[in-house]
Amino acid sequence: MISDVIKDNSAEAVKKLKSMGIKSVMLTGDSESVAHEVAEKLGIENYFSELLPADKVQKAEEFLKKYKTAFVGDGINDAPVLSRADAGIAMGALGSDAAIEAADVVLMDDDPLKIPEAVKFSRKCLNIVKENIYFSIGVKLICLVLGALGFANMWLAVFADVGVMVLAVLNAIRAYCQRL
Repeated sequence: MISDVIKDNSAEAVKKLKSMGIKSVMLTGDSESVAHEVAEKLGIENYFSELLPADKVQKAEEFLKKYKTAFVGDGINDAPVLSRADAGIAMGALGSDAAIEAADVVLMDDDPLKIPEAVKFSRKCLNIVKENIYFSIGVKLICLVLGALGFANMWLAVFADVGVMVLAVLNAIRAYCQRL
C-alpha cells in the first residue's frame, strides 16, 4: 500500500483549527482505506477519497456554495482546487510548481501549524481594518456635521483628513508590532 506521509503537527493543526471554529474536510485521491486511516489519525470527521483532480474541483464547488473555503495542498493534482478555493494554501518546500503557482498563500516551511497561525493573524488584521474604517468615517462624519453647523474650521478639516490617516496607519502598525 502506497500513501503520502502525514506531515508532523498535522493533527495538532486540525485540532487548533477546530478550536477556532473552522471545520476540516479532506479531499484525497488515496484509496478509501488509506483516507479513512489518515482522517482518523488527524481527527477529521469528513473526508472524500479516490478523487481525481476534476472530482476535487466538483466537491470544492459544492462547498463554495455554502461556505468560505480554504484548500491546502502540495501536489500537481491539487492545483485546480487551490486556484478555485477562496484561499488556496500550498505547502511550498515540497510542493509542485503548479500548486505553488495556483495558490494564494505559500507556506515555505511546510509546517501545518502555520495555517492556524495565519488564520489568527488574518482575523486580527481584519479587525484592525474594520476599526480604521469605523474610526475614519466616524471622525469625518462628526467634522461634516460640525462644518454644517458652522463650528468647524480649516484645521479641523485637515485633522479629519491627514490626522485620521496618520492615526489609522499607526493603528495598522499594531499588527506588525504584535507579531514581533
